[in-house]
Amino acid sequence: MIPARKGCILFTGSVASSISGDLSYAYKASKHAILGLNNNLTVELGKYGIRVNTISPYGVATPMVTSGMQMEKKAAEEFMSAAGNLRGAILEPEDVARVALYLASDDAKYVSGLNLIVDGGHNHNHPLFAASA
Repeated sequence: MIPARKGCILFTGSVASSISGDLSYAYKASKHAILGLNNNLTVELGKYGIRVNTISPYGVATPMVTSGMQMEKKAAEEFMSAAGNLRGAILEPEDVARVALYLASDDAKYVSGLNLIVDGGHNHNHPLFAASA
């Protein structure tokens, strides 16, 4: 990428790096480390025309997640989407892939250093202050 003076690096982060919760310390620390890499590489590689961004999704009901939650896919989707602002919307792997395609495309040619949170508004929906649906 440096010889070509262009390119795009995408990291997969997690919404866990921007919210608090009862999560594994190792998992949360690893996701914070990704943001540190994102920030430093943005500066280091920007002079070569290389863009660096992170995609931080909320939970996606993949087999790994449903196994960890000990729930069927439908139940896990309902559980994870219940606190989001986008009522009825379920985060699918394809949604995260579309974000990656955008960030890798020329449409995002001036986007670098971003941690794009794909969480349906979970970050902005504190249960203490939530209005009834």
